[in-house]
Amino acid sequence: MKTHFSLFVPLVLSVLLSACSPADSSTERQQQKPQTQAAAVTAPAEATATPAEAGSVVLAFAVLGDAEPKPEPQFPNVAAAVADVNQLTEPLKLSFVVGVGDIAHKGTEIQYENATPVLQQLKLPFYPIMGNEEHGSTVERFMQYANLWNQGKVTLDSPKYVLEYDAVALVFASPDHGRDFNDQGISWILGEMKRLNNKPVLLVVHGAQAGVYPENAEKGIHHPGFAEVIAQPNLVAVISGDLHMDMDRTEHSKQLGQVHYLHIPALERTKIPDETKHTPMFRVFSLNDKGIMQVDTYQTGVATPLPQHSYSFSIQRAL
Repeated sequence: MKTHFSLFVPLVLSVLLSACSPADSSTERQQQKPQTQAAAVTAPAEATATPAEAGSVVLAFAVLGDAEPKPEPQFPNVAAAVADVNQLTEPLKLSFVVGVGDIAHKGTEIQYENATPVLQQLKLPFYPIMGNEEHGSTVERFMQYANLWNQGKVTLDSPKYVLEYDAVALVFASPDHGRDFNDQGISWILGEMKRLNNKPVLLVVHGAQAGVYPENAEKGIHHPGFAEVIAQPNLVAVISGDLHMDMDRTEHSKQLGQVHYLHIPALERTKIPDETKHTPMFRVFSLNDKGIMQVDTYQTGVATPLPQHSYSFSIQRAL
C-alpha cells in the first residue's frame, strides 16, 4: 500500500485492514491520537459496515459535508457527527475522515476558531478541501486551520493532494476560486489522474460540474476543461457537497455515463429543495476486496445507517 501526497504533501496515513503498513514509515507525531471527549452516541456492538456482496472491507472512511453555519458561528451538528464518527471508527474500521469544503462561512476568523475545537475531537486524520466559503478569505488561512484541526496527525502543505492505496486513490481538488477551477487546477487534476496509471480514482471536489444535480443545475464547476477530467478512464466517482440538499427529497446518488456522483449533505443547514426541514447526516464509504464500494448514510445520533440512502458501485470501470 502506498500513500502519496502528490507534489505537495508528505507521505502519510496507513490503512487497508490487515495489510496496513505505509509505503514509508511515518513519524511518531503523525501516529499520535488526539485526546477526545466522550461521544454523545454509543454505537451498539453489532454496528458494522453494510456488507457489499459479502466481501471483506479493505478501506473505509467517513465524509463530512458543509457546515458554514449562520447567523451564529456554532457547530452543534458537526460536533454530533464527530462524536458519531469516533464511536464508529473501531467497529467500521474507519481510517480517515474527508471534508468536502465550506466549514467556515465566508472564511471568517470566528467561524474557523469555533470549528477548530470541534474538529480537533476527531480520532482520525481529517482531510478537508476548500469550498467557496473558504475562498471568502485566503488559502493561507485555510491551510493554517486545516493543520490545527489535525493537531499533528497529518501535515497538509497544499489544498490539493492525493491519497493513494493499492486498490484506489483519492484526489482532493480544492477549487481555485469560488467553487470552480482555473486552467492550472484542471491541469493538476489531469496530471494526477494520468500519473495514477489507470488506478481507480475517487475525485473529491466541493461542487460537481454544473448540471449533474438538476435541483440547482447552474451551480457547480463550469470550466470547460473539467469535461476532460470526467472523461478520464480511471475516474470512478465524484464526491461533492456544496448544494446542501435534503437527502430525503432529492436524488443524491446517481450514475451518469460511467461516473458515479455522491452528494454529501450539509451538517448545519439544508437549502434544497427548501429550508423547512433539516436532518444532519454524514456518509461512510467502505471498499471491499471484491472491488465494491458501499456508501452508507448516517443520521447524527443514530448508530446504524439509513437503509433508504444505501448506494453501492464497482470501482472497476468498463474500459
